Amino acid sequence: MPPLKSTSPLSAETRHAVSIVLNGTPRTGHAHPRLLLTDFLRHELGAHGTRVGCEHGVCGACTVRIDGLAVRACLTLAVQADGRRIDTVEGLAAANEGRMTALQEAFRRHHALQCGFCTAGILMSLTDYLDRNPKPTEEELRDMLSGHLCRCTGYAGIVRAVMEVTGQTVKEVTHV
Repeated sequence: MPPLKSTSPLSAETRHAVSIVLNGTPRTGHAHPRLLLTDFLRHELGAHGTRVGCEHGVCGACTVRIDGLAVRACLTLAVQADGRRIDTVEGLAAANEGRMTALQEAFRRHHALQCGFCTAGILMSLTDYLDRNPKPTEEELRDMLSGHLCRCTGYAGIVRAVMEVTGQTVKEVTHV
């Protein structure tokens, strides 16, 4: 991510205005310089779909898109997002005229979510990934999914859902 555009130094004691475009809507909140984007989205702007999992960038539950690219919001400071477009899972249906996307529908059909905690981050990563690679092989897909921790699904339903959306069939039934 490019460096901050600010010309003045940030003060640790002061909350600074952070203006973003959240799921297509301009929003402004305030954040201390070390506030994580996950906490800013959830607590300052009320976008609760972004989950806080490991807080170390390992599990993928916090994945959002910044200017179209999937990033871990727990590794991003809120002030780094100033002036950027942030898309969260809440914005997927909004961008699809209020209906679930084909990927979300496939997740439902293939039971690709159970507790749902990791689902938002996986959907955001997959949306970015499929934009860049619309016909991944099953191996490529499984490799991409290895960056997400899901304790409930065993990943098989997720793989089936994605392969259906991309018009392909699943060759393996094993876990990621």
